[in-house]
Amino acid sequence: MKEQTELESLVSIYLLELRERGYCPGSLWKYGKICRLFIQWCNDRSIYSMTEEVARRYCTETIGCFVCDHRINYNQRYTIRVIRMLLTYKEKGDFEVRTPRKEYIFKTSLAQIVEAYLSNCSEKRHLASGSIRDRKSALYRYDTYLHERGLDLTDVSVDLFEQFTSSDLCGRRKTYKSYLKDLYRYLYAIEYVDKDYSSYILKEPKIHEPSNVPTTYTDDEIRKMLSAINRGTAKGKRDYLIVLLAAEYGLRASDITSLSLENIDWDKSTITLNQYKTGKPLFLPLLSSVGNAIIDYLQNGRPPGGENTIIVQHENARKGQHLTSPTIHSIVSDALKKANIPNWKEKKHGPHSLRHSLASNMLRRGASFPVISTVLGHSSTETTKHYISIDIEKLRECSLQIPKMSSIYFRKEAPYDK
Repeated sequence: MKEQTELESLVSIYLLELRERGYCPGSLWKYGKICRLFIQWCNDRSIYSMTEEVARRYCTETIGCFVCDHRINYNQRYTIRVIRMLLTYKEKGDFEVRTPRKEYIFKTSLAQIVEAYLSNCSEKRHLASGSIRDRKSALYRYDTYLHERGLDLTDVSVDLFEQFTSSDLCGRRKTYKSYLKDLYRYLYAIEYVDKDYSSYILKEPKIHEPSNVPTTYTDDEIRKMLSAINRGTAKGKRDYLIVLLAAEYGLRASDITSLSLENIDWDKSTITLNQYKTGKPLFLPLLSSVGNAIIDYLQNGRPPGGENTIIVQHENARKGQHLTSPTIHSIVSDALKKANIPNWKEKKHGPHSLRHSLASNMLRRGASFPVISTVLGHSSTETTKHYISIDIEKLRECSLQIPKMSSIYFRKEAPYDK
């Protein structure tokens, strides 16, 4: 029997992982076909291992790009998706969450520092992945603006920043200015530049904008979500615990993934943790429903690994490793789908929507802002006041009666119509 090459072995494990994760037969067939064509292309060129150079070369030769450009067709998008999944699976042990639509190639000296800056934002300051993507996009546009004018990071002035933030390349002025200020403060802090150029960026006037009403679900809808999860399987026990933590405590995805046995005091029935986003401590009572769900999962569902982290991966290749925030989002979305919650697709359907729901349901039951703020881990009740927009019934109680209009200018018929 012919021995498998490194690439063929990777593809076999990759397809097995897809099957373990519940991909449908149609997708398995389609992904398998793309892999077979890729292996044939590699064999014709005596390539037997997977690298970024190989993946990029294959996609560029067969499709013309390595990202999901808007000009490519449906089948080409699938091909790029599969090749990138194979590459990230080999390098990181997991699939790329989503295939990027654009490739960022920096052309000024920003290319030497941008990844270190973004890593600092992610690892030390715990900024969300969405915020990291937004910053990278903004910095790429700034890099493009500088490169087109033959300028570099230190060739700046007050006028240049104003011109950039007024150009078509710039998005929301206030946001982009805050990103650039942050970048230049970082460059100065690490002594990459000898001057703090952030002082050249003028402050934008404060403009109050209307806020959107947060998405919420009722107590009954959340109970349906929990009931829809199959707790007879190991994975179901984990998913039930995840949704319960998001619904009962309003925990963010980052705090759910990092929840450890060290955070639980079983004797005092408390949970104590430092919030990943803010770094501030959070003290919570260990509810009996949550405690029982944790025990059930640890004793009857959790695979080995992951040190003291309670909730871990169940997929074949990453079994026992830490979960990621996008996985938490997918689990909550899947629970909403299984529970047939009306219009869930049109609403926000991640763990943060359950955080909003907890606040709104507590508010409807008469809880005060300081209490809600403590449960959510907010450092100020001002942050919590955002949730008052949820309670429509209470807002109706505050509404004033419209006075009767006596002016002729507000009558149904104006005098000149008679």
